[in-house]
Amino acid sequence: MSKTGTTRVHIEPGRPAPEGHTDWERVRAMTDEEVTAAALSDPDAQPMTAEQLAGMRRLPDIKSLRTRLGMTQEQFARTYRLPLGTVRDWEQGRTRPDAPALALLAVIDREPEAARRALN
Repeated sequence: MSKTGTTRVHIEPGRPAPEGHTDWERVRAMTDEEVTAAALSDPDAQPMTAEQLAGMRRLPDIKSLRTRLGMTQEQFARTYRLPLGTVRDWEQGRTRPDAPALALLAVIDREPEAARRALN
């Protein structure tokens, strides 16, 4: 064990990772105060300060936007001229939209029909 109380595990290539043994009954029985105290006791997962939070960049929730428009991934990609794989990657968190894509998504979010007409 390290001095922070965490255990480091070395996994040989090609071997499965060990399974954890979380006592979920104990976790569910914890009060909100106990959960907060346990979270704050982890030196590697401290809450962000207001200044740190203010500096964070908020990303659009593409899946919620697409769902609100009543579109499948394929329809959304085709309508707004986006590669289907890109839409899937954004929704699954594998990649993030770049600046031009963020601008397009903001327009789609506010004026979806105008964006559709402009792209047709």
